[in-house]
Amino acid sequence: MLKHNENDLVEELRCGSLDALGLLYDQYQHMVYRTAIAITGDSEAASDLLQDVFLRLYRFADHIDSKRPLEPWLYRMTANLAYTWVKRNRRWFKPLEDLADWLVSGDSSNSFSQVESQDDWSLVQQAVLELPLPQRIVVVLYYLDDLSIQEISEILDVPIGTVKSRLHYGRHTLKKNLGLQIGLVHDFNYEQS
Repeated sequence: MLKHNENDLVEELRCGSLDALGLLYDQYQHMVYRTAIAITGDSEAASDLLQDVFLRLYRFADHIDSKRPLEPWLYRMTANLAYTWVKRNRRWFKPLEDLADWLVSGDSSNSFSQVESQDDWSLVQQAVLELPLPQRIVVVLYYLDDLSIQEISEILDVPIGTVKSRLHYGRHTLKKNLGLQIGLVHDFNYEQS
């Protein structure tokens, strides 16, 4: 498949090109979906949010700077819409098979790849979904999406200290809830900025 320049695609999108939207969708759909499902814990909501993110991308293309990377905008939109969905539904979720399936099939370079059994995945999934929403979003963006503290700060439009604090307390809560039962809980180092 021919790799298209993202900046050119955004410019085409600004002119109303549905082909450009389709190419951007193909390129970023997995990232948006995995972020949405990790925050909401609901596969149907994640699918709806995936569509909504790209509809908003099309609708607000005129407001997107084609000289800047699109990925942070997509993360921000996904996190904001997922946050709104969770708040609107005011639910605390039990583990869902979709998130466990995604985590098991995920990239072996991420921190969660150290957990080997399905039972452990269910524990991780449940622990992440039980985090307070601001902590859950930061944990998902940091560990699942492998974003830096600086990137998360920019995406969520909060100070770096706030990101570090949410990550610290989220990690503390995960350690407390998971104990030493699984390999995930090792000394995470997040001193990058």
